[in-house]
Amino acid sequence: MNFSQIDIDETHIRLTSDLSVHDLRGHVFNLRKDLKDYIFRNNEFSISLEPLKMPEGDLPSIVLKMYESSILCDVGPMACVAGTISEMSIDYLMNCGSSYSIVENGGDIAVVNDRKVLCGIYSNNEFLGNDIAFEIKKRKMPLGICSSSGKIGHSISFGESDCVTVLGKSASLCDGLATRIANCAYGDSSQDRIANALECADEYREFFDSALIICGENVGTIGRLPKIVETEEFRDGSKKGYGSVRN
Repeated sequence: MNFSQIDIDETHIRLTSDLSVHDLRGHVFNLRKDLKDYIFRNNEFSISLEPLKMPEGDLPSIVLKMYESSILCDVGPMACVAGTISEMSIDYLMNCGSSYSIVENGGDIAVVNDRKVLCGIYSNNEFLGNDIAFEIKKRKMPLGICSSSGKIGHSISFGESDCVTVLGKSASLCDGLATRIANCAYGDSSQDRIANALECADEYREFFDSALIICGENVGTIGRLPKIVETEEFRDGSKKGYGSVRN
């Protein structure tokens, strides 16, 4: 297995892949160039917190996907950018012949895996901690796993969740939906926040497979989540990997 990191401006990808030869860096660079060129001519695309009407005419593939996802998720286009880059990266790697690759881009993940893989759930929740993970069964089709939080990270969230994680076929959609659902995690108590977030998630049920909402001492779920397992940590906080799973 090959491990690498790709850092291009705001994009920070951690890659695990069965491919030793590829040019994902060049692919991501070109995606970002197309996006930056478009934003230079259409600044509203980068600052709007609401979906924008898609213009007529040819659009770069990354811009087109961000328009489509943001419209479906009812969020601004940039709410989908990290997941879109992850999704288009995993598609590129699969076209290169990969059957096992994990693209993690600032916490927004796209994965294709021909064997079991663990995906950590980092919510900093005082009850659950950061020692749990999804156990993703082997699959031939890509899976998006994207998160949003009202307490962690630099992204804008209008809710108060510890973590909202959405899983589905499209990482681009999952990214936008995580933001949309997390924005609805408001209320006087954690129970209210969970209830409001679940009500919001139900409105977009056709666009994702499952979601996990963590808020204070309460957890909400929708759809059929992967098995959740405990993981062990090294003292420095790094995960031991597959051998660390405790059922």
